[in-house]
Amino acid sequence: MTCSSTRTIAIPRETKFLYFNKIYGHSQFHVKPNYWKPKCLSKDSNPLISSSAASERMEAVEPLTSGASGRINALFSLRALRSLLLLLNAVVLFLLLPFRGQRRASAICSGEEVGKDEKQDCRRKGSSSSSAVMRVPAAMVLRRSAAVILDQEAAARRSLAIQRVVEDDDNGTVREFSLFTSARGETLFTQSWTPVSVVVRGVVVLLHGLNEHSGRYSDFAKQLNANGFKVYGMDWIGHGGSDGLHAYVHSLDHAVTDMKMFLEKVLAENPGLPCFCFGHSTGGAIVLKAVLDPKIEAQVSGIILTSPAVGIQPSHPIFVVFAPVVSFLLPRYQVSVTNKKNMPVCRDPEALVAKYSDPLVYTGPLRVRTGYEILRTTSYLQQNMNRLRVPLLVLHGTDDTVTDPQASQKLYEAAASTDKTIKLFEGLLHDLLFELERETIMDNIIQWLNCRV
Repeated sequence: MTCSSTRTIAIPRETKFLYFNKIYGHSQFHVKPNYWKPKCLSKDSNPLISSSAASERMEAVEPLTSGASGRINALFSLRALRSLLLLLNAVVLFLLLPFRGQRRASAICSGEEVGKDEKQDCRRKGSSSSSAVMRVPAAMVLRRSAAVILDQEAAARRSLAIQRVVEDDDNGTVREFSLFTSARGETLFTQSWTPVSVVVRGVVVLLHGLNEHSGRYSDFAKQLNANGFKVYGMDWIGHGGSDGLHAYVHSLDHAVTDMKMFLEKVLAENPGLPCFCFGHSTGGAIVLKAVLDPKIEAQVSGIILTSPAVGIQPSHPIFVVFAPVVSFLLPRYQVSVTNKKNMPVCRDPEALVAKYSDPLVYTGPLRVRTGYEILRTTSYLQQNMNRLRVPLLVLHGTDDTVTDPQASQKLYEAAASTDKTIKLFEGLLHDLLFELERETIMDNIIQWLNCRV
């Protein structure tokens, strides 16, 4: 409020006086919108007006002109723009959360352990010392600690996987393990089953399903050994004895690339032998995507798929909607909406107990990124089924509630392979090789292989 002896004029608080001509005895002045507080310009005027005086002069208050109103509107527009920019800045910072902590540490005083007094002395002396202490952000320390824990957990799983291989003393099979380095520098656990007294006629590369490991298929591998097939198994990233957070898959394309590299290694060790690929559930999806590569297609004599993840059934469609966004912002977040509660995978109680009591089998909620990667891969396969040209055997239980048997039927119908077979087993669930009818499943697979060697 600016006061004079003749009149009282209401001025907005966000106004700065640029000019006031008191000489000519009138109140001509110019105003400019600003965020500064008004100042009383007259020496005789009182900046504090009592309530009674204000009420007496209320009638003399002149309204703002239209020009001043326009400036106030512009002022509010600037405020709105500023608020919008702050909001956008907050959104950008939130999106950059996965990349937080990647800041360069700054060098400070010398010595590895320098107290407060020594640091102050060192700042006075300058940078003449020979060594430097690095100040590391707390986020980096926490991330290093988490990485150490992950490495220790993966090492413990690998140690158990190796122990099981070493302790397997089957007289008809030589079981060995090896560590395979991926293109990303990660260590993958692999193992092999070689028949002792049977001539090897072919090779089978085995890929397990989600949350499990290749060692669960040891009995099946030994049955193949008895029929002249050497078997190789690979624990894909985040599973079994391989590196990575347990059951976390940042990209299934990494698993596809790892399988291709492992397949080349197997072929180099077994020249001249026909090579077949076996994949269960998500492992079947990895095999399918790998053989769509013309180079891999030319090296493989056929593929066997049990309950392949060509179509999956999330318990709630909302997961499909939000999975892309959440998997980017919170990739390791665990959710239970992607799996139906109390959903059995086979009808053999002993097989269920053996599976879920196995430390190498992940039994926790599905991680968002892993679930999204499966959705993304199945979508890709459904759009490229007609490109499949290798000999194909598909086996699926009609009561499977994890992967869709109708999707397997569509795969069989759409595949361009001239040699393709599908077998749907009435009443069987997801883990066909652990069902009560597992012998029948194995016989179907071995018979199909024997006809193509």
